[in-house]
Amino acid sequence: MISRRQVLRLAAVSPAVLARGEEGVKPPLEVFDYSEVELLDGPLRRQFDENHEFFSKLSEDRMLKIYRQRVGLPAPGPDMGGWYDDFCPGAHFGQYLSALARFARVTDSARTRERVDRLVRGYAATLGGPRSFFEDLRYPGYTYDKLVLGLLDAHYLAGSATALDVLAETTRAALPHMADHALTPEEVQARPHKDETYTWDETYTFAENLFLAFERTGERRYFDLAKRYLLDRGFFDPLAEGKDVLPGLHAYSHVNALSSGIQGYLKLGDAKYLRAVTNTINMIWGDQSYATGGWGPNEAFVKPGTGALAERLRSSHRHFETGCGCYAHFKLMRYMLALTGDARYSDSMERVLYNAALGILPILEDGSTFYYSDYHNSASKSYERIIPDAQYRWDKDDHWPCCSGTFPQLAADYGISVYMRSGDGVYVNLYIPSRLRWVQGGKRCALLQETDYPAGNNATLALTAAAPAEFTVYLRMPAWAGKGTSVSVNGRPVRTELIKGFLPVRRTWRTGDRIELQIEQGVRHEPVDAQNPGQVAVMRGPQVMFAIADAQPVLSRRQLMGMRIERAGGGWVARTDTGDIKLRTFGAIKDQVYQTYWKVTA
Repeated sequence: MISRRQVLRLAAVSPAVLARGEEGVKPPLEVFDYSEVELLDGPLRRQFDENHEFFSKLSEDRMLKIYRQRVGLPAPGPDMGGWYDDFCPGAHFGQYLSALARFARVTDSARTRERVDRLVRGYAATLGGPRSFFEDLRYPGYTYDKLVLGLLDAHYLAGSATALDVLAETTRAALPHMADHALTPEEVQARPHKDETYTWDETYTFAENLFLAFERTGERRYFDLAKRYLLDRGFFDPLAEGKDVLPGLHAYSHVNALSSGIQGYLKLGDAKYLRAVTNTINMIWGDQSYATGGWGPNEAFVKPGTGALAERLRSSHRHFETGCGCYAHFKLMRYMLALTGDARYSDSMERVLYNAALGILPILEDGSTFYYSDYHNSASKSYERIIPDAQYRWDKDDHWPCCSGTFPQLAADYGISVYMRSGDGVYVNLYIPSRLRWVQGGKRCALLQETDYPAGNNATLALTAAAPAEFTVYLRMPAWAGKGTSVSVNGRPVRTELIKGFLPVRRTWRTGDRIELQIEQGVRHEPVDAQNPGQVAVMRGPQVMFAIADAQPVLSRRQLMGMRIERAGGGWVARTDTGDIKLRTFGAIKDQVYQTYWKVTA
């Protein structure tokens, strides 16, 4: 058992309620099953449907071809091309499998379940080929890691009967080609390698996915493997002590590693991992993030206190690895919300949702994939992506990059990000058109959420219950919400104290009960960093208001403070005393040149 002293020490960094037994730490909150949340019409549902349809139609022979070729089996069908065939062969297959399994669970689609099972069986056949797929593979760890999660999801979400046996065989085939523990950068360089690209293998979510494999199968070998791949040296150990080791690290990979840290905490009960993750998130929020919530310009964390975030606005068009970064960010924030019940993590998820995720362009048939969000002062959206490395430039074929795997997983996870379950009720995490169906105290309940937020200020939640049921609905009150924010139940105002940013509404709920929220969304201005207070993003509620202009708007401080933002012409406009400035949210930007930051004179 965790001692009282340990609990008090943990409370200093995170107000998690701990319940540790033989199965490790149990979070106070948990996600609902994929099947319990239905997204209704809106931008999240459209992204969900587009990705589900795209990967439901993608040729199975095409996805399996590189696996068959590498092991010496007949390989019919067209090539995938791009990264999938050459730079990191087959690396995203596990992610596509994972996304399809999640789509199947959400939609209860027999067709998608059958597709998942065919892909599992087609992949399994390559494990018995004349050669090993993992032999001389540039990224064996990265590829195996994605396959672990894909096969787990195939079994538990899509019902593939053979997936766990295939996972065991994949583990046997892959392990001889990888290091047997987490390596420091120095150890990576010391291993024999053909060229620099062979040192780029990623094992950052090994521990997370192997701990999940242990949780879902009960097989101890996955637990023992997971412990060996935790990045203690040089990462979790110093971060747990509050030492900032982030500058220069690959941003997406190490945010992903934080989810492994969470699983380390949950499975091992070691408070070090929770301290490390909490400290790191605070570092990212404080010194590494743009107003959009995006982080990692040129895919790396910057040195805080140097004005580097602002400098990258001038020198780069690669400010956030969007599909991958959003997926890692959402996953991490869900973990932390489950552990702490703290709305700060929900607020952070929402910021990234509206200012990054919902602006991702659809994947094209040839594998062209939106990769970077651009915050430069002559920014535009693009499918182009080139690895910025002096020794190896991948400029032959940029199709099917890593974001083509994380984007469908992100979209499939939208539903489980909207609500969370607690012992005494339901947390409403995001205000999204959706329907939740669940069992509370043995009684079937449903919650219908209707809203045009954040374009509008209102959200309505209608309750249905098979019989009267007493529980609490926790409503997130965003940290930026204005004093005009209000909540009512059946027309009567609710006034209770916030609990970590959530407003608890407890009562005996009956069919027909309605909760109505009005969230005041004021305009505020966020500087890019402390060293550059004259470079500000204009925000309304959770959204950055991007200026549609060929050059940065330049305003005096007086003009900025006197500016009004209004709906106009299907978008938004900023009214100033020298003229109007056309505005758009990130999801509404198509091929226009836009400005994330505005220049403010003294």
